[in-house]
Amino acid sequence: MKHFISTLRSSILAGVCVGLAGFGYLAEKSIIGAVVFSFGLLAVVAYRLKLYTGTAGFFRRGEFGQLMFILFGNIVGCLLVGLLARCSPMPIQETAQAVLEARLANGPLFGGLLAVGCGFIMTTVVTFARKGNVLPLLFGIPLFINCGFPHCVADAFYYLCVPVEFLCSNFVAVLVFYLSIVAGNFVGCNLYRAVMRSEAIL
Repeated sequence: MKHFISTLRSSILAGVCVGLAGFGYLAEKSIIGAVVFSFGLLAVVAYRLKLYTGTAGFFRRGEFGQLMFILFGNIVGCLLVGLLARCSPMPIQETAQAVLEARLANGPLFGGLLAVGCGFIMTTVVTFARKGNVLPLLFGIPLFINCGFPHCVADAFYYLCVPVEFLCSNFVAVLVFYLSIVAGNFVGCNLYRAVMRSEAIL
């Protein structure tokens, strides 16, 4: 029970960190915003928090259920910051809706394939960070954002920021798309292990 509560708190806080980073990106949707987004992952690494895309490439057999639990906690954390974002005088909701509309227009297949790129970048930068080198993280995060590679936790924040009416009217399409990028991120996070057949990064 203690481990359950610890994991939940850690994953929620990780979601808060990514949500704050997403807030900064939506407030300044440019290369500057993409660089600012790195704060979220730097905080996750510094505090050793449980983030889906920071864990998926390192999980062991039998831990898949825990991985999904981490994603749930991440989404809860994003929801908390999403509620905060609705208090902002900046056009956060409109910007988030534009992001979501572009995602949906691309479709779940292409979205899932693009998410593979994000997953691979995430496992790569976290591998370096675990060895004490956070510099690749400062390049990797703006890279996946500028490439338009969906990150399932960041996207959860964006979706939770859009006007409720828009989200409800497109709920099924959003859910299908979201599940595709969760899967794509998972594949990308494990791409190195799948290709190299190596447990070296663990």
